[in-house]
Amino acid sequence: MTLKMDLSTIILLPVHMLVWLYSALSFLPWYFLTGAQGKKALAERIKARSTNGQAEGPYRSVDHFDSLATMDFPGLDTLDKLFRHAVQCFGKSHCLGTRTILSEENETQPSGKVFKKMILGDYKWMSYQELDVEVNLFGSGLAALGQQPKNAIAIFCETRAEWMITAQSCFRHNFPLVTFYATLGEDAVAFGLNECGATHLVTSVELLETKLKTVLPQIPNLRHIIYVDNKGISTAGYPETIHIHSMQSVKELGAKPENLNREIVRPTPSDLAVIMYTSGSTGQPKGVIIVHSNLIAGMTGQCERIPGLGTKDTYIAYLPLAHVLEMTAEISCVTYGCKIGYSSPQTLSDQSTKIKKGSKGDCSVLKPTLMAAVPEIMDRINKNVMSKVQEMDCVQRTLFKLAYNYKLEQIKKGYDAPLCNLLFKKVKALLGGNVRMMLSGGAPLSSVTQRFMNICFCCPVGQGYGLTETCGASTITEVSDYSTGRVGAPLICCELKLRDWAEGGYTKLDKPHPRGEILIGGPNVTMGYFRSDYNNSNDFFVDENGQRWFCTGDVGEIHPDGCLQIVDRKKDLVKLQAGEYVSLGKVESALKNCSFIDNICAYANSEQNYIISFVVPNQKKLTALANQKGITGTWEEICNHPVMEIEVLREIKEVATSIKLQRFEIPIKVHLSPEPWTPETGLVTDAFKLKRKELKNHYLHDIERMYGRK
Repeated sequence: MTLKMDLSTIILLPVHMLVWLYSALSFLPWYFLTGAQGKKALAERIKARSTNGQAEGPYRSVDHFDSLATMDFPGLDTLDKLFRHAVQCFGKSHCLGTRTILSEENETQPSGKVFKKMILGDYKWMSYQELDVEVNLFGSGLAALGQQPKNAIAIFCETRAEWMITAQSCFRHNFPLVTFYATLGEDAVAFGLNECGATHLVTSVELLETKLKTVLPQIPNLRHIIYVDNKGISTAGYPETIHIHSMQSVKELGAKPENLNREIVRPTPSDLAVIMYTSGSTGQPKGVIIVHSNLIAGMTGQCERIPGLGTKDTYIAYLPLAHVLEMTAEISCVTYGCKIGYSSPQTLSDQSTKIKKGSKGDCSVLKPTLMAAVPEIMDRINKNVMSKVQEMDCVQRTLFKLAYNYKLEQIKKGYDAPLCNLLFKKVKALLGGNVRMMLSGGAPLSSVTQRFMNICFCCPVGQGYGLTETCGASTITEVSDYSTGRVGAPLICCELKLRDWAEGGYTKLDKPHPRGEILIGGPNVTMGYFRSDYNNSNDFFVDENGQRWFCTGDVGEIHPDGCLQIVDRKKDLVKLQAGEYVSLGKVESALKNCSFIDNICAYANSEQNYIISFVVPNQKKLTALANQKGITGTWEEICNHPVMEIEVLREIKEVATSIKLQRFEIPIKVHLSPEPWTPETGLVTDAFKLKRKELKNHYLHDIERMYGRK
């Protein structure tokens, strides 16, 4: 230990001197040559102001203060027009790319589980003109199969090029597209298909065989199923009333002159574009009604926050396309001439679960410049990298921490540390090495993880806030904004205001900043829910000026520069027996910084005076601790060992105390779950938001145990 300390001191002394000399010599040239002063001024400027001078708002972006933006390109007021314009502008340029599968093999893990591993080739690209042809053929083929304008057609499929071909075909022919997450349960999909009455469905062979086949008899309106894969399928065991087609055969049908020359009924801005079924954190999925003008307005606001978006950009697509964030991101990329390379969470990086060791993941091959991610994924990257740092030798670890801390201090001041970036080259290469901006959405991103991405991947992270009901668009932090914990100012397409929530203790009079429930208004606010009984909850309303508003249920505060910070959620607030209010989301967000925790769900019963928690532990960290304690056994046995629960609770209390959680906000008991929570388990949504009702039912026995009933 003494030797390590001496060695560390010996290393640090000359390095500190070198850093000091570098800073002294390079700061002034760097400051003036990179325009640092102007960037800092942009970061500190007022970004949004109240339109009426009231603390509660409405607040609008200062960049479009007099009116709300409705479209980026004059006259291009439908998704069909946007795509046709893109084809004219970028005809022969690469548009959609997919990697070829060179080989597949099964690999048995030490645990006995069998994982499918793949070796993938280069990306094969489809140009804008080629995509236009595919869209024409498929749309004409669907019409030949009886699909009518303004009648819904459903898609239940993984994120892939065929999803976007289907969407653009529907937009062109005015077929409203009904979307379902690929991880949604079969009963929920059957519910949605029956509710919307779709007669045509686009899906994949895997989803058709594993999820849909058993519930098809429950969907009487369905007549045609189109699978997107280039392989055959046996129709045995399917209802006789349903016709099954390959996508290729539908395109061939569409290529016949009598079908290809059929008159197309083009959409108008007020026509229905998408019914997007949200997986939801409670109850049955709800279909959000989105018209063309909603999506055009939302994308206008989003694209304004991505400087230089254009033909030099490459976007990696791997999040669910049935999520409004991913769908609008991809349509925006097509509009601006970017390349889109398709991926999946299982093939994203060299270390991904389906990539054979020694071969390259999608990021390494594609080298994207733009990327969207949910906080859960970025949290995992953060913990994995920091875990590897702990395994470095003393010299490497010391240099990494020194560079990390030095750059952290520079970023907090609004500056950069170019020399340090060389040390993060290997980390940056995990995502291809060229990412210039990341967009985070779906859930709050912790300040620790945001700073990690800023430092190690050398790019800004635009944290956004929005909902399906607002086309995913409400706020996004500006590239120049180096603050953390906030989600930026309103986009130029919308405005927001705060409504007092007395029960939760949030009002416009709060100090130092006004707080309240967030209400979003503008042309990006959707038309409501597909079933009218969902619309009786007053989630949507129209004001005296005819503007639509959505009541989010989230609680925020407005900072003096007009930026929003999410501080609570009405549904996450629980009143304990002694009268204290606990924000479960706040507790979870804080405790995700624990090194032993990969995911956490806090739970509280109003009849009790303390909260409890379920934790998915970090397997590497907890196993190492178990070895130190002399505890052996399977992963499940380690998680169920009472000593491990005590150790995780100990760290929870340390972290909670350090970040000054109140005593009643700190979980008193914990259950460790050996199985991770994924959308496939039904315990989290596709955006990795907790499904509290399902988690409560899943851990009911443990809840009763921790509250002393068993």
